Amino acid sequence: MRRKRAAAPLSATGSSPEASAMRRLRLRLPFLLLLPVTAAILILLSRRVTPPQPPLPCGAALSDATAGRWVPTPRPAPPPLYSASCPFHRNSYNCLRNGRPPLAALSWAPTRCGGAVVPRIDAAGFLAAARGRRVGLVGDSLSENLAVALLCALRSADPGARKWKRRGAWRGGYFPREDVTVAFHRAVLLAKYTWQPVENPEEVQKDGIKGIYRVDVDIPADEWINVTNFYDVLIINTGHWWGTYKFPKETPLVFYRGGEPIEPPLSIPDGLKVVIKSMASYIDREMPSKTLKLWRTQSPRHFHGGEWDRNGSCVTDRLLEEDELESWFDPRFGGVNKDARTVNLAIQEALAGSEFRLVNLTYMSEFRADAHPATWLGKKDAVAVYGQDCMHWCVPGVPDTWVDILAAQILHYFGKG
Repeated sequence: MRRKRAAAPLSATGSSPEASAMRRLRLRLPFLLLLPVTAAILILLSRRVTPPQPPLPCGAALSDATAGRWVPTPRPAPPPLYSASCPFHRNSYNCLRNGRPPLAALSWAPTRCGGAVVPRIDAAGFLAAARGRRVGLVGDSLSENLAVALLCALRSADPGARKWKRRGAWRGGYFPREDVTVAFHRAVLLAKYTWQPVENPEEVQKDGIKGIYRVDVDIPADEWINVTNFYDVLIINTGHWWGTYKFPKETPLVFYRGGEPIEPPLSIPDGLKVVIKSMASYIDREMPSKTLKLWRTQSPRHFHGGEWDRNGSCVTDRLLEEDELESWFDPRFGGVNKDARTVNLAIQEALAGSEFRLVNLTYMSEFRADAHPATWLGKKDAVAVYGQDCMHWCVPGVPDTWVDILAAQILHYFGKG
């Protein structure tokens, strides 16, 4: 005989426990489903909403120098910030004093700026924003070219500026109105290099080598080794001395590391990469992280018809057209002006992973075949001895636009702090 299953006991409400549990679950289910949604909303609300960033001022973006064109300076054109009498001038760059006709009034219009040109530096505003700070330039004479333009521009806002040559500086200025220092340190290879002549004259007769220039790739040049904690902005360049026309086979560069010759010996291009990487690493290691570190790319040359010692010339008032740039500067064509782009490739490769911002002023300068001192060098017979100067730049001139771009980037960096 089958036993009857015992009936489930009833709750106080007259229903079974299972039914009561199901009823409670149904009542709680909407709240349980809402919990993940509520949590997500609370997380979103707890996060700080980042306001949209204003666009960078014209000239402050790194791309502003690599995409654009030269246009006539908008009218009314402002008068030059400085004249040929600027006390920071260098004679060979002083084209007005040396009799060169004034350059065309042109401004650089970055593509990003929608037709606007890079504004000229507000010298007083720059000094005020840089109050108590120091700006250092290290490199070869093209850095000096830039330094002269910057020093003369800033002096327009502080006539009390005086020359400053300390801490190994080759040229510099102190601006007392805002306690600002700007200085250039001449270090053409950046690394320390020393001349070591052949001791035995018979050796010279045997292989033609008169001696070597020893380059210690891991030691900065004496002229700037002690400034790593001094500057708030550091602008670096090198490149123009890295060629056989400066160091021919009779007086070659020989590279050392840790006091010993590097084996196998490095070629000049490979030595350049090693030095750039080593110096960038030294600066990153020794300078405070808050220091603005800028590496300026090569300034292009404009020799036409031959090298500097082979009747090369740049006596012209014509800008190059964009479709001419490749034939003038692309290394694939092997022209006399190929070195800027060749060195730039080495710089980009060597700086990978460093704290440096690469400021590419090469492209915008490639157009300006009209803007070099050429034959107006200020010294009698200078052209006969040295050839035309189609490497450096007249100031006032193209370096002032470099100053405008660098000033925009520096001021933007200061403003972020």
